[in-house]
Amino acid sequence: MKHLTLVQKQAVRNKAAGMFAQDKSNAEIARSLGVGRQTVSRWYQQWKQHGNEGLTLRTPGPKSRLTQEQWDQIVRDLLLGPKENGYDTQFWSLDRIADLIKTKTGVCYHKCHVWYLLGRIDWSCQKPQRRAKQRDEQAISDWKEHDWPRIKRGRKNKERL
Repeated sequence: MKHLTLVQKQAVRNKAAGMFAQDKSNAEIARSLGVGRQTVSRWYQQWKQHGNEGLTLRTPGPKSRLTQEQWDQIVRDLLLGPKENGYDTQFWSLDRIADLIKTKTGVCYHKCHVWYLLGRIDWSCQKPQRRAKQRDEQAISDWKEHDWPRIKRGRKNKERL
C-alpha cells in the first residue's frame, strides 16, 4: 500500500469495512487488500468501536495557517504576475512568493516550505525558454530546409587524400 493518495487509502479502508461486515478473517482481508494482518486487526478494533467512521482518515499534519480564501487570493496574485505585484521583473522566485504571502496575509513561510505548498496546489518549477525577441521563425525554417543540408553534405571535392 505504498505511495497511495489519501483517497486511495480511504478506499482500501472502506473495502476492509465491507469485509468486516461479511465476517471474513483478518488474514483473508490482509491478503486481499495487500496490507499487514496487524493493520487489519487495528482497523477491526476501530471499526468495532466506532463503525465506518472509525476508519475515516484524517488529513495528516497540522492545520494550515492560511484559510482557503487567503490561498485563493494568493493564487490570483500569482497568476497576475510579479510586475503587477510590485516586483521589477516578470520572474517568480520562492523568495518573492514567500514575500507575497507575508505581505498579503501576514503569515511568514520559509522559501523551502513555499516550494512544498506550491506542490500541494500542483504548481511546479517552470524555467522560461530563452529566445531572442527578434527571432525570425520563417528564416530559421528556410535555413534548415535549404542551407543546412548543403552544409551537412560537405565539400564535393573529388580529390580525396
